[in-house]
Formats: sequence, C-alpha cells, structure tokens
Amino acid sequence: MPARTRLLDLMGSAEHYRVPAADLRAMQLAAAQELLEVRAAQIPVLRRRAEDAGVTRIRSEADLVPLLFPHTTYKSYPQSFVDNGRWDRMGGWLDTLSVNDVASMPTDGVSGVDDWVDRLWASGHEVMATSGTSGKCSFLNRDVADRHLQKRYLGELSEAFLGMRPSADRPVFQLFPSSGPNNGVLAARLNAEHWGRPGDVHFLGEEPLRVSEISRAATMRARMQKGEAQPDEIAAFERDMAGKSEKVQRQLDAMIEQIVARRHEPMFLSGQWSQHWAIVQRAREMGVPDGDFHAETIVAAGGGTKGLDLPEDYEEQVNRFYGPVVRPKNYGMTEMLLMMPRCEAHRYHAPAGVIPLVLDAEGEALAQGDTTVEGRFACLDLGLEGRWGGVISGDRVSMDLAETCACGRRGPTLLEPITRFTTPGQDDHIGCAGTIDAYIRGMLAG
Repeated sequence: MPARTRLLDLMGSAEHYRVPAADLRAMQLAAAQELLEVRAAQIPVLRRRAEDAGVTRIRSEADLVPLLFPHTTYKSYPQSFVDNGRWDRMGGWLDTLSVNDVASMPTDGVSGVDDWVDRLWASGHEVMATSGTSGKCSFLNRDVADRHLQKRYLGELSEAFLGMRPSADRPVFQLFPSSGPNNGVLAARLNAEHWGRPGDVHFLGEEPLRVSEISRAATMRARMQKGEAQPDEIAAFERDMAGKSEKVQRQLDAMIEQIVARRHEPMFLSGQWSQHWAIVQRAREMGVPDGDFHAETIVAAGGGTKGLDLPEDYEEQVNRFYGPVVRPKNYGMTEMLLMMPRCEAHRYHAPAGVIPLVLDAEGEALAQGDTTVEGRFACLDLGLEGRWGGVISGDRVSMDLAETCACGRRGPTLLEPITRFTTPGQDDHIGCAGTIDAYIRGMLAG
C-alpha cells in the first residue's frame, strides 16, 4: 500500500497520535516522494522548481524546503487580468498551479470575479479565495475529493480530541454565511452536516460570501490607510458598509434569541470571537447567567479581533459565560486542507497527513534549535488533490521538538501564541517567491 494512503487512513485510527514520531516521519518522507513524482508530472511549476533546485529524491525535511510555494504565489496573477475581465488569462494562471485542467474552461460571458469563481466550482474546481489587506485575492484550487477528505477528517478530529462522535442530532448555529468560496464557510457547512439535526441547521444569512465584496472592502481600507481614497469614495463606502452591517446585526440578533432560548440542550455553535462577544452582551441584557449552557454544547471560536472594540479579557469573559462546555480549537489556514487540533496542554498537533516545518524568516532554510525552533511555519499537506500541498505561510510560530507532548500524544507540537510576520498593510517577503513567480510568468508568456 502506498505510504500516502497509509498515512491518510491512519488519521481515522485510535492510534493516530500514538505512533512514534520517528516512525511517522519515515512514512511521511516516503509519502512526500510518492506525491512529488505524481505532482511534478501534473504541475510544471513544481517540476521546474525541483529541477532547478536539484531535488531528485526527498530523503529529509531539508529536501522539502526548495519545493514549498510561498503563500503569496496564489495571488501572483497580474491584477490587469481581473481589472480588464481577462478570465481566460486568469484560468491560464490558475492552471499553472492546479492538478486538473483549468485553462480549457470556457469563460465566454463571465461577468466578474464572482461569476468566474462560480463557473470554476460548477466545473469541479472548488477554489478557495482569501483576501489580504491589499485587497488582492489569493485563489487556491481544490478538487471535489478534497472536500470529501476534509469532511471525513473533521469527524475524525471530533472523536480523537473531543471524545465525541458526530451523530447529526443537535441544533447547529453557524455564525457564517451559508455558502461561499471560503475555507471557514466550507468548514462550517461540513461541520453542520456532521452535527446538525435535519431541518435544525442555522446560518447567518442565506446570501453567499462574495469575493468581490471582500476584495473591495480590503482595497478601500488599504487606500484609506495610504491617504489615496477621495472623500466622496470614502463616504459612499462607509454608507454601504453601514447598511450591510445593520442587516447582519439584525440577523445576528435574531439568531442570538434562538441560541439563548435553546441553551439548555446540546448544540453546536461556531463563530468569530467578536460574534461570541455580541452573544454575551445581548444574553446578559436578557438576564442569562454565566455557565447556563448544556455541558455537551460544542462552542468553537476563532478569528482576528484587530480594530474591534473588545475588552482585553474578552476571551476569558466569553468562556466564563458559556461555562464548562466543549471547546475545540485548531490551527489552520486556507492553504491547508488538514487542520492541527489543540490538545489539553494547549499545543497544536499535526495529523499524519501533514508534515510541519519551521523555516527561517526568509523561508529559505529550516530553522535551527535543540529543543524548540522559532520561525516561519511551513508544511506539506499530503491530503490535497487539487494542487501541490507544500506551502510557506506568513505565520510566526514556535515548535516544541519533543517526541511526546505533555498530553501523552506524539510530537512535535506548535506552541501558543501564533502571530504574523507582517502587520496589516505590509507585504510579506519570502526569498523564493520571486523565482516561482518568474516560472509562472514564463509559462503564461509561452
């Protein structure tokens, strides 16, 4: 049986996090070699990178480093392709980073970026989009099989780290839109399928999350920060945002009423910290005491809070309000299919299908250390079918190299806190980014 298949099957085993780290790493390197041989034939950018770096076999973690794509690679298309509606050229760009053929997808009649993404999904390319502070979106291709694996893995996480088997028998409240090409939205839908009682799944609105709206908001904020936006543009933008905010607030208020009314039964509740804080504030106005939720309620919280007016102890207050409920927490990003769950010791464990790495700040070599290493997080996600899963992130991390965690599961593990290498508005500079971007430009020109 191929090493990659064995690793992905292992994720569903009760022994998943008991396999000795050294044994697991040997299997992972063998799987990485198997996957490289397949993906290099499918993705010319990867083949060119391996040839230029002189990597013919993966025998160690160091051999993986030159094969990792910076996270910025997934927004390396010329902005003019979007601005001028050249969706055929956008398809050609995405094709250079994809396993399955994108370039031949017809783009006649595509009216904008949202229409383009919708057509990709209809063609089996389940693209995830994410927007940075500049407003330029990253587009990361996925296969239909990636969604199925992600759903399976979310269920396996529940058993391995929560001790709970999903049984589709409880109300689910997801403080997310019901659809959209976003990893958080997709995970919310998959969790709803696992846990939700039929007819008792609730999302924060039925309108899909639109790439154009996210990009527009990020672009305007960046222009305002640089002093480039005109007063009339700012006024129109703020009016539009105020209208959308008011609508979302009405939807959130209605959902809070339902959540509070059903707090004594087990539910699944997931949202960003700011939304959970809104629930706490409204529930307190209604006279709901702390710790009044069913102990088997699952409360998932995350997301950034920068720019929001929250108290310093907002997390402690939210946790105190819900009381002794089940609180899963994971580390992941759009570039990864398989998340890293947090254990009782507040450390993040990589599943068998992910090879975690810590690089220097430039992303050019493995970070060095005896017991812990600090630097830029990178990984090879062995689960991805739609693209190459090797990526260098923008996250600053510390990794404990111990082979066994304090929780008893195998290591190594990522420690808290996890932060960013750049502040909002800054570009993230990774050493190899220019080289890989040049490969892509050459293929587009050819």
